[in-house]
Amino acid sequence: MDNLVLKLVLTPTLIGAASLAGRRWGPVVSGWLVGFPFTSAPIALFLALNQGATFASAAAAGTMAGALSQAAFCLAYGWLAARERWPIALGAACVAFAISTATLRTLAVPLTALCALVVAGLVVALRVMPAREVDGSGRHAAPGAVALGATREPAPRWDLAARMVVATGFVLLLTGAAPALGPRLTGLLAPFPLYGAVLAVFAHRLHGPGAAIAVLHGLLAGLFAFAGFFFVLAALIEGAGIAPAFAAALALTLAVQAGALWALRRR
Repeated sequence: MDNLVLKLVLTPTLIGAASLAGRRWGPVVSGWLVGFPFTSAPIALFLALNQGATFASAAAAGTMAGALSQAAFCLAYGWLAARERWPIALGAACVAFAISTATLRTLAVPLTALCALVVAGLVVALRVMPAREVDGSGRHAAPGAVALGATREPAPRWDLAARMVVATGFVLLLTGAAPALGPRLTGLLAPFPLYGAVLAVFAHRLHGPGAAIAVLHGLLAGLFAFAGFFFVLAALIEGAGIAPAFAAALALTLAVQAGALWALRRR
């Protein structure tokens, strides 16, 4: 299948399915679903097909490191959400992502050590994120105020289509610019939490800061699987080939995401 056709079909299909599932089970699950690399995995696949396994391996390592930038995004948005309106929280979160990306671009460590650093960073981020139960004034609300599977107001009719269009545009833009950006920067930019940002902003606008923070908690929990996917991909794609590497990465992602969902439900 032509790569362009694959991009135009695969990306919106994945994003649409994740959106519908998130609407059914609530904001925490919406964030958790973002842990699946719905945009980054197609980018990695298209890079492997267009630029070769060596380029894709280096980009995958950068994408794995980019989980730390996503964590920085979540922390900045989460701590500002209870005090500021969504444009300020989103702007600060984007700045945090950019600063983290610029810092990681200069970091040169072996793949295994980088993976350990990412996992440790995600653990710390989860511990310092604000509690999910926050009301509009920034005070802690009653437990269960943002419950898993809570009933929510319907999103605007154009919401789903807008998410699919924006995500597909991001994939097209980044894969097209990849030769100029190089594998490291391409990988670091690929995990920009585009979908997570959309979910958090809509949750913030429609249901208050507690719902946005719940989305970000789910996103952080899902980033362990995200990092595992790209660790396996970076380690295997040159030696094992594209299909086996993606199959192994997906298997690990499903296992880790199942554990993350179990932990979220217990919390």
